[in-house]
Amino acid sequence: MNISNILAQIKSTSARAVVENSIKLANDNESYHALLNLTSKRALKRADEVDSGKITGKLAGVPFIVKDNFLAFGAPTTAASKMLESFSAPLQATAVEKLEAEGAICIGKANLDAFAHGGSTENSAFGPTKNAIDTSRVAGGSSGGSAVVTALNIVPFALGSDTGGSIRQPASYNGVVGVKTTYGAVSRFGVVAMASSTDVIGSFATNVTDAELITDIITGRDERDMTTLPDFFEIQSETKPKQKIGLVTDFMTDDVNPEVRDKVNEYVEKLKSNGHIVEKVDLPMAEYALAIYYIIVPAELSSNLARYDGIRYGQRAEGAKTLAELYGRTRDQGFVTENKRRIMIGSYVLSSGYFDAYYLQAQKARTLLIDEFDKLFKDYDVLIGPTAPTPAFKLGENTADPIKMYLNDIMTVPTSLAGLPAISVPAGTNKSGLPIGVQLMGPRRSDAMLLSLARSVEE
Repeated sequence: MNISNILAQIKSTSARAVVENSIKLANDNESYHALLNLTSKRALKRADEVDSGKITGKLAGVPFIVKDNFLAFGAPTTAASKMLESFSAPLQATAVEKLEAEGAICIGKANLDAFAHGGSTENSAFGPTKNAIDTSRVAGGSSGGSAVVTALNIVPFALGSDTGGSIRQPASYNGVVGVKTTYGAVSRFGVVAMASSTDVIGSFATNVTDAELITDIITGRDERDMTTLPDFFEIQSETKPKQKIGLVTDFMTDDVNPEVRDKVNEYVEKLKSNGHIVEKVDLPMAEYALAIYYIIVPAELSSNLARYDGIRYGQRAEGAKTLAELYGRTRDQGFVTENKRRIMIGSYVLSSGYFDAYYLQAQKARTLLIDEFDKLFKDYDVLIGPTAPTPAFKLGENTADPIKMYLNDIMTVPTSLAGLPAISVPAGTNKSGLPIGVQLMGPRRSDAMLLSLARSVEE
């Protein structure tokens, strides 16, 4: 399913018929647990307005789904947590508003790791999402639900957020395109915050052309998000010829699944056959990226989660006799184990006596990583490597070992720390039929160039 197919269906039938079909597909595939809530009533009302000509635009009548940390009307915004289980959004995220301004119709809210903390969608307070290809395996995370609804063709595209790989990794595990934009390219207004210095909004699609269109619509300056950049994204009709591409050797070690390495090498051969030059490059600071990430990100998210106190909004514990008890009980009941783990790590590294030893040192190391990327991009247009070290792992396989779970982010975290654009594109499957993704990385604001390159290979 792609956007052009959907638009053709709307022309030959109606927007209502298309939206009703997507809602039916969502219900038929309920066993994957990719969705937390449908917004059927509002979606069908908007479909009727498309059919009557009241709503128009590039995507008039095209259904889509948003990760449930995006504020959107028609259903609660839960962030897959008990803390926000019944929270009704008073406004919509800027990215959702931009899509709706072009006539797109949101039909539901996708499952995720609670507050986007995780890499498998097993940390959802409402149960895990199953992989679209093999239901015994994880969907990836934290945007697992958004990846699965796209892979199952329930909708042609979905929105997600990416803090350390939360779009790219589930895209790889489910065989779809996943776009992490340049930091600041898309407004985060109306999206539940995780780590403010790495949170990025992006999309899932079944093909690169659709991903380009969605990125073009949602990018741009927003006065409600001071980190946003002026709109620099412009779809490139022609791919830049003879690009110089660096294959990151640090992502192609013996620790990476051999079938994953093989698919990356096959993709490299396609790039070469298209006239591009591919050379091996080193990124030594990649070895330290996870350590940097799991100091800086927990520090930021522990600060961002301080607002969930049982006083202002969200869940409020019953029976507390003191303010301290109310705070404690509310947070204990509202957060899952992974939320609590990251809050404790973050509070520790920010505490008196440890701030300089951990948080400050991590920020200095982050600067060194950024410098390494900048030096590579003086000589290379694009960097390439696997999106994840393995195909999707089994449900429950890594839940008892947080370190093993975190290691799945080892190839996506570096670009997140540096604020760079990166996309995961399907590169084939292993012998068992599990999808494998390849990651293309570029300098800041090179989003359109990366997508153009990926499109040329896809075509």
